[in-house]
Amino acid sequence: MARLPPAGTPLAALLLFLCLLSSCRAAGNNPRAVVMPVSKDAGATQQYVTSFRQRTPLVPVKAVLDLSGATLWVDCDSGRYASTTYRRVPCGSKPCRLSRSAACATSCPGAPSPSCLNDTCGGFPSNTVTHVSTGGNVITDVLSLPTTFRPAPGPLATAPAFLFTCGATFLTEGLAAGAAGMASLSRARFALPSQLAATFRFPARRFALCLPPAGSTGAAVFGDARPYAFQPGFVLTNASLVYTPLLVNPVSTAGVSAKGDKSDEYFVGVTGIKVNGRAVPVNATLLAIDGKSGAGGTKLSVTEPYTVLERSIYRAVTGAFAAETASAKIPRAPAVAPFTVCYDGSKVGSTRVGPAVPTVELVMGGDDAASWVVFGANSMVAVRGGALCLGVVDGGEAPRTSVVIGGHMMEDNLLEFDLEASRLGFSSSLLFRQTNCNNFRLG
Repeated sequence: MARLPPAGTPLAALLLFLCLLSSCRAAGNNPRAVVMPVSKDAGATQQYVTSFRQRTPLVPVKAVLDLSGATLWVDCDSGRYASTTYRRVPCGSKPCRLSRSAACATSCPGAPSPSCLNDTCGGFPSNTVTHVSTGGNVITDVLSLPTTFRPAPGPLATAPAFLFTCGATFLTEGLAAGAAGMASLSRARFALPSQLAATFRFPARRFALCLPPAGSTGAAVFGDARPYAFQPGFVLTNASLVYTPLLVNPVSTAGVSAKGDKSDEYFVGVTGIKVNGRAVPVNATLLAIDGKSGAGGTKLSVTEPYTVLERSIYRAVTGAFAAETASAKIPRAPAVAPFTVCYDGSKVGSTRVGPAVPTVELVMGGDDAASWVVFGANSMVAVRGGALCLGVVDGGEAPRTSVVIGGHMMEDNLLEFDLEASRLGFSSSLLFRQTNCNNFRLG
């Protein structure tokens, strides 16, 4: 049986407040899980796009997935947001205080609308692709998600008063075509994982993410979806996943933050890197998070298409990879930006898990048993002219984060973000099991 958040906790107080704003009956009879479909933008952005239904009457909304950000935000400018059920979040209210916002909208002279409200809590929606932020009203409205996924989505479960932030039209610049905002999956209090867990009374704040390559559909599933089922008949249990702690960066990485704020992004404790099973010499200090500045460490990002490495780490990894492929006599090809290590794709063999190239291994916490082994499907990128390139990018000297694991490296891997236990579970490539994220099912 699902349990409520303990009485007296901030989460319970928040849920009670949202209930007062609207009839607090989550349609769908407190489902076991809800799901959002995920696809990869076929355009130049290579972003991961999801969709959901929002407002009254319900309309479909497209948004770009984000593992950072404080809340879901959508464009509310110029009449783009029409609903009979939106409500403002008042300045100084419990949700406003819990959002750590000191902003308050007080001087909008126009007719009331989601983008023009007074005595309303102010948020700071951010486009984490272009790194542009602005101010916007914090409001609530109906949000509906399917409770099953494949063979067909549905029925819907409805959150009657889901809190989000109104963004501006210019904030959508740089997002995939048709995207009206960004859907935050971060550890923040008002991001989707925590809000959905409170609304639908899930036993734990947990979600799983299965990113698809272009041309297929994966999923983000919230709630108790274990064991994870894939067609045709494959089941992935939590015992099948490798777990590593999720670390908290003590310094916020958000575009707008206050002194003392911690990061809401997901960091993991990579302590070493191997290529073809051999350790790559890197500066271990760069792999740790600096307790004062928050610099260094390793985080996951779905808005970075490829893995980004601090320059000295990049040179060490690409050098080791080139040496291993030279030993295997794999012929090189000219570099194709932004990549520098490329090969003649016609001369590279094929395996169940992608091109037959050396593995790249992220060692977690010094324990080889917790290594994330990356095979060719997730390390190599097909580019023009039939070349295959190692899909890592030079992040320059002294970047804020030393290793950013990008979306391509996560594709067709199931990742379980357990916010209660503060740990990340990962399956490694599902291609080994003769399945993929396009075969994920719920229901």
